[in-house]
Amino acid sequence: MFHNIVEAVSRGNESKRKIKGRVVLMKKNVLDFNDFGASILDRVHELLGQKVSLQLIGSVCGNASFLEDWTTTIAPLTPGDTAYNVTFDWEKNIGFPGAFSVKNLHHSQFYLKTLTLEDVPGHGRVHFVCNSWVYPAHKYETDRIFFVNQAYLPSETPAPIKKYREQELVKLRGTGTGMLEEWDRVYDYAYYNDLGDPDKGPETARPVLGGSSEYPYPHPKTESRLPLLKSLNIYVPRDERFGHLKKSDFLANALKSLVQFLLPEFEAFCAQTPDEFDSFQDVLKLYEGGIKLPDGPLLDKIKENIPLEMLKQLLQTDGEGLAKFPMPQVIKDDKSAWRTDEEFAREMLAGVNPVNIQRLKEFPPTSKLDPKVYGNQNSSITKNHIENNLDGLTIEEAIRNNRLFILDHHDSLMPYIRRINSTSTKMYATRTLLFLQKDGTLKPLVIELSLPNPQGDQFGAVSKVFTAVENGVEGTIWQLAKAYVAVNDSGVHQLINHWLNTHAVIEPFVIATNRQLSVLHPIYKLLQPHFRETMNINAVARQILIGGGEILEKTVFPGKYSMELSSFVYKNWVFPEQALPADLIKRGMAVEDPNSPQGLRLLIEDYPYAVDGLKIWFAIENWVKDYCNFYYKTDHMVQNDPELQSWWKELREVGHGDIKDEPWWPKMQTKKELVDSCTTIIWVTSALHAALNFGQYPYAGYLPNRPTLSRRFMPEPGSPEFAELKTSPEKAYLKTITPKLQTLLGVTLIELLSRHPSDEVYLGKRDTPEWTKDAAPLEAFGRFGERIGEIEKEIVGMNKDGKWKNRVGPVNVEYTSLYPTSEVGLTGKGIPNSVSL
Repeated sequence: MFHNIVEAVSRGNESKRKIKGRVVLMKKNVLDFNDFGASILDRVHELLGQKVSLQLIGSVCGNASFLEDWTTTIAPLTPGDTAYNVTFDWEKNIGFPGAFSVKNLHHSQFYLKTLTLEDVPGHGRVHFVCNSWVYPAHKYETDRIFFVNQAYLPSETPAPIKKYREQELVKLRGTGTGMLEEWDRVYDYAYYNDLGDPDKGPETARPVLGGSSEYPYPHPKTESRLPLLKSLNIYVPRDERFGHLKKSDFLANALKSLVQFLLPEFEAFCAQTPDEFDSFQDVLKLYEGGIKLPDGPLLDKIKENIPLEMLKQLLQTDGEGLAKFPMPQVIKDDKSAWRTDEEFAREMLAGVNPVNIQRLKEFPPTSKLDPKVYGNQNSSITKNHIENNLDGLTIEEAIRNNRLFILDHHDSLMPYIRRINSTSTKMYATRTLLFLQKDGTLKPLVIELSLPNPQGDQFGAVSKVFTAVENGVEGTIWQLAKAYVAVNDSGVHQLINHWLNTHAVIEPFVIATNRQLSVLHPIYKLLQPHFRETMNINAVARQILIGGGEILEKTVFPGKYSMELSSFVYKNWVFPEQALPADLIKRGMAVEDPNSPQGLRLLIEDYPYAVDGLKIWFAIENWVKDYCNFYYKTDHMVQNDPELQSWWKELREVGHGDIKDEPWWPKMQTKKELVDSCTTIIWVTSALHAALNFGQYPYAGYLPNRPTLSRRFMPEPGSPEFAELKTSPEKAYLKTITPKLQTLLGVTLIELLSRHPSDEVYLGKRDTPEWTKDAAPLEAFGRFGERIGEIEKEIVGMNKDGKWKNRVGPVNVEYTSLYPTSEVGLTGKGIPNSVSL
């Protein structure tokens, strides 16, 4: 009897037990400045009993509990976390609290980061990772739901939270109707239908990209177009928007760069040659000089377009000089080494665009363009052009020994050359042949410049071939030929490799993941860090960079045909070939070799991008294998995961729906297909994007090295332009490439895009250490981080080893584009987890 009494008392005590919780959140701030008005209103709501309530969800829903001491807890003056206590009445029949709901009865939204429960009966510490904006309750039809940091396959979801898991996905998909507001959490698809403004006339009209076989394109999110700076409130699901620190950094750097652009432009209007640089020394003034902020109408215009808070931050310079560009690394040690043939070739292996060079497999190079449409587009390069420069080898021997390589910008550009040249741009399709020397460096042999036949495309190409010469007029002509190649390479880099192959193709993955994979799904947890802020930067790009008449069209050679050209190239995009090993094999830069590490052998041993990239690739692959094998024990589990199958189906049929019938799509029926696909996604969003983005300013910040426009054709003998080659070779070069106005605009843009913000999260790291409760995945991720740290040390060692000439080159710039971590700012290194700039 006594035992029964004790038991009854114990049960009574347990039913009255209190569970302590700790909520971490960030109050609403605006651009790093506290919104004091909102804060005051929230306190008023608290005093009136309109609080923030939380309710645990288990086998039953617990009673509502409230955040404690809101009015007496002082938030930091800078964006930061504020912690609040919350006390829950514990009811035994709740069981395991796998989720909780939150209702915000305040005036303002807040960013909810975590909830941690201590001493939950039978479960101990229970942690919830939220990382989401919670708006006032009247903005939502139902309370917000958050789940425990435990991954569950759909079939393993605890019964009490299963319906909430399903309901959350329905909310995130939306209805496809109505105007979306900032508090909406809808992920949906659209087309690139806002790139032009046909109402203003044919010059501003642009085709709709996506939804057709003529102009296929990855399908981005739904959005509306709003004026630059007047409003940055483009619709992006709020949780995809820039975080506080990143947003302020992004805007501050953008506006700082805006000033850097406007001021030199203002000075240029007063110059004797307003849109020309007179010499390379004239270009250097951008970096060695510095222009003070003038008073007058220009400054007034800047003030009109910059919020007061941002203007204050803008005028607090960081020591670089308000209107002076940082010195690009390519000219920091030697102002002329960039002009050498060795550096021109080295940058194809270790520059900002090291992903296009191929091994030459046949001579002369041939075209894959349809001869019925484009006639004979095969190369006009002959043996006589190159055979005397092959170290005694015949062409056949050089090909057989893997000594000949090509940078081929012919087939991808020729279909657009005639239209592009009808504008102020004057460009060629190009082929560049290179010879691999015994010291591992490449030597340029010949450059072919090709134009469409004046009589019509069907008559084939009209080509000229130029061989390497160091001095005299012929040397200047060779420098110009290299400039035409660099123009093409810059455009292909920016439009195709950078924008299309990372930013654009990944966005459908972001959308499909949020629509079809629950936050509880292990693959969502694996991929989510690699999608951070991609939708937002793409929205900003659509608004101010890639639209008709915007910065991209003004600064790269295709002009108004830029996005249309990227659509043409997208027709040949193949997802499995985005994997680094597959890409290297396709380009002939590597071969399968069972005796080599990881079964792959590079044909240029000193290929810094590939050497470092393969180390990163296989580290990612090993991590993804360990992770996926923990949750998927058999292929059958992959096949019978309804969320996973819906994700892949939607990604293929909707997100990349314009190419959904291509035979190369993985079927997502095996663990290997899942591992390969996730590894490729992580590679593209992290290392590939980093290799193409953060080295931009070190190399292209000096536009003569990486010109983006060509304004006149190669001078013909007897012409005034040809005579200028003799008397003023630098001036002739600068008159051919990007003019002053576009140079200032272009350098401003790439300075902005090359900077790391202060809250960057790098590969091998996460923004929250408790992103999952599962021990084995956490241990595997720890091993991944350790391997990334080892790769950093290996990169440093190879850069210091004089054996590897391509890692430094004549310009004395170490290859660090795939060095995983970085400091804040303009560093030329660092691999962020995601495509966020």
